[in-house]
Amino acid sequence: MNEIKNNNDSNKIKIQDNRRMLRIVLPLILALISMLVLTRISTSRDFHAKTIASLDDKKSTVMELTAASTAASAALTLMPGDTATPIAEKLADLSTYFLIVLCAIYVEKYLVTMTGYAAFLILIPLGCIMYAAGIGFGRHTWERIARKLALFGIAIALVIPVSVKVSDLIEHTYQSSIQETVDAAKKATQEIQSSSEGQQDSDSSDNRGVLSGIISGIKNGVSDISDKVESVLNNFIEALAVMLVTSCVIPVLVLVFFFWLAKSMLGTVPRE
Repeated sequence: MNEIKNNNDSNKIKIQDNRRMLRIVLPLILALISMLVLTRISTSRDFHAKTIASLDDKKSTVMELTAASTAASAALTLMPGDTATPIAEKLADLSTYFLIVLCAIYVEKYLVTMTGYAAFLILIPLGCIMYAAGIGFGRHTWERIARKLALFGIAIALVIPVSVKVSDLIEHTYQSSIQETVDAAKKATQEIQSSSEGQQDSDSSDNRGVLSGIISGIKNGVSDISDKVESVLNNFIEALAVMLVTSCVIPVLVLVFFFWLAKSMLGTVPRE
């Protein structure tokens, strides 16, 4: 009976040792796969082709909005009087905010491959190695740190693609209104330039009565154009708000969500 009991105990010890060895070897294999395979895939531009194409489209939209607002602001300075000056200044100020959005888009474009490199070549392998070392030396603190490193690596690798996908869903709703804003700004700019040219032609006229009539008509036209440009300014502000949310706010919210999710997952892991 004692021999049977000893054999059972010995078998249990062997099983435990095998499991312990498996918990050491598997993370090391995952570290190698992450470094040699996943790093190459995650840093490939072909792998992120759709994300990069979406960011390029967003960049083109922002540059078009910037050009339209700048052109409208410059055209408003040609109008007589100071009626349109505040609107022109507001439109000029929008260019600064569009530049911030453009910088954020460029940062996302560069980070989309860099985060994959940092995650799969550094953070995840380091987490796997630390986890294996924690099992080998019986350091449970190392195991918890290893889990955090691995989950953090996965989070930063996913944050840009996921945020771009969410942004696309929002921008798809406002895409038509953004294009209408650009078209309206271009039309208003052309009307302002035409009005300015009409004023210059009237200034060269020698007929006082005709001149007064033309100037009166121009003033009425300027008033109508100012109303249109005010509407365009409101549309620009709305487009800017959408671009700021999709390019600056959503990536941060997605990253915070992944951190919260990782923390929740770690909270469910029993501490040995």
